[in-house]
Amino acid sequence: MTETIAAAPPLTLLSEEEELFRSTVREFAETEIGPHVSAMDEAAQFRPELVSRLFELGLMGIGVPERFGGAGGTIFMATLAIEELARVDASAAIYVDVHNTLVSNALDRWGTEEQKARYFSRLNLELLGAFALSEPASGSDAFALETRASRIDGGWSLTGRKFWITNGAEAGLFVIFANTDFAKGYKGITGFLVERGFPGFAIGKKENKLGIRASSTVELILEDCRVADANVLGPVGQGYKIAIETLNEGRIGIGAQMIGVATGALEAATAYVKERKQFGKSIAEFQGVQFQLAQMATELEAARLMVYNAARLKDCGRPFAREAAMAKLFSSQVADRTTSRCLELFGGYGYSKEYPAEKFYRDAKIGTIYEGTTNMQLQTIAKMMLR
Repeated sequence: MTETIAAAPPLTLLSEEEELFRSTVREFAETEIGPHVSAMDEAAQFRPELVSRLFELGLMGIGVPERFGGAGGTIFMATLAIEELARVDASAAIYVDVHNTLVSNALDRWGTEEQKARYFSRLNLELLGAFALSEPASGSDAFALETRASRIDGGWSLTGRKFWITNGAEAGLFVIFANTDFAKGYKGITGFLVERGFPGFAIGKKENKLGIRASSTVELILEDCRVADANVLGPVGQGYKIAIETLNEGRIGIGAQMIGVATGALEAATAYVKERKQFGKSIAEFQGVQFQLAQMATELEAARLMVYNAARLKDCGRPFAREAAMAKLFSSQVADRTTSRCLELFGGYGYSKEYPAEKFYRDAKIGTIYEGTTNMQLQTIAKMMLR
């Protein structure tokens, strides 16, 4: 059983424009996505018409420059959208997250004017993007990737496999990284813009996941996949730089997803403890329950401020990589703790799929893993501290 929760707004101060945008996304998430969340989770399939609605509402064009028909929006606006969607369904949020903070971001920063003109108008309207770096033997050690790019007349031939590719089942454009010269190590890595219809490209196995089940996660198979020179993203051999800098921004998006998931869980638990009666009164009247709610709310607001701060720093052109890693680290930990505690507040019902707590709990776990595990965030933060 899923209820619509009337919640107090976050404490963080927003401008009128930002608050209106947040409210618009929240209404859409509650009214159009909310009724389908359980069924999509069970079927492990996001409704195609809802992906179309994400485009229609402009949520997939936040990162697309205005001259190409997009909103030309900030990472902070994307953060608000991701947070509000994740409050209802983390799978919906990750469609918007990857498309804006990874794909559109990489194309905007590193694409040629011709590439931008060719792809941005479609990325704004109907072409879903995906980001393909991970491989079977290169996860945290991302630059140990084995996908090879060999020179051919007029372009490149890509051969290899990519794993854990979010949005891969539905995407039409993929930012794929391959090594053009293994003798140079990570300095041979290069980015490529690969369309689904290119010869030698195929979608492989779809993962059956614990959480964010309605979001597709697939294998990509490249067998002599032909890519023209016009589809090389950035300079040859600079793919490692493109990947690192793009993922720095992507971590802000994951932080937003995690505070959204934690918010949804906390709102559901707060409403439930007011209704659930034990020993002749609602369990919300017990100080032990009140203290748990207060602790979770405090940690969540701290995580939200860290995510917002990283986004604001990025938008004003200040260094933000350390703050993004901190925000992603802490928000994922807070989401993990919050959803676990909220499930417990539901008691036995928390373990039932008839109530929302167990889904929030499952959806939160991925935050400590993708776009850099907890240990990798700690390593990043420590390295920047010790420079």
